Amino acid sequence: MPKVKIPRKSTLIDMTAMCDVSFLLLTFFMLTTHFKPDEPVVVDTPASISETKLMDDGVITLTMTKEGKVFFSMPGQNTRTAILEDMSQRYKVPFTDEQIKTFAKMESFGVPVAQLPALLDLTPEQRKTFDQPGIPMDTSKNELVGWVEASMIAYSAEKDEKPKIAIKGDGKAEYPSVKKLIDALQAKNFNTFYFITDLEANPNKKKGEE
Repeated sequence: MPKVKIPRKSTLIDMTAMCDVSFLLLTFFMLTTHFKPDEPVVVDTPASISETKLMDDGVITLTMTKEGKVFFSMPGQNTRTAILEDMSQRYKVPFTDEQIKTFAKMESFGVPVAQLPALLDLTPEQRKTFDQPGIPMDTSKNELVGWVEASMIAYSAEKDEKPKIAIKGDGKAEYPSVKKLIDALQAKNFNTFYFITDLEANPNKKKGEE
């Protein structure tokens, strides 16, 4: 008896719906993704087993390089604008409208207030290569605390709560430099702050334990 051959039918799958979903997901991620801006300084933070996470919003970050230079950053363009206006009045340093707009978009910096207008007049590419000396935190000219105080006032007025203070220090920064930063904060009763570190495995944590 001859074998009956079953005719082959082409399997045609309509991928229109799948393409539509993929396109929608791609559009969603493109619109919601925030790329991390270039920082004027990169530090190698020490490792720790602490799993406490800080929110991106409402955190004053003080970054210390291995040379002891301190950089300041605070999220929120409206908040940064209010901070700069406060510092302008405190230190009698005027800023143009264009400089204020530039500062509102700038994530981090490390220069004295008097040098800030010149830094803001540079192009983004020029600022990347500009050697910023760090924010003064000497007893006689503690501008760093001024930035922290102005940030506290600006953020509290906008969010009705105080921002947190985080110290992001390079693992090779010398202890006297870090202590100087902490002493400068504590001299103005800023006694609560966090240290930003890289997470490492906890040797006392059992495998599979949450």
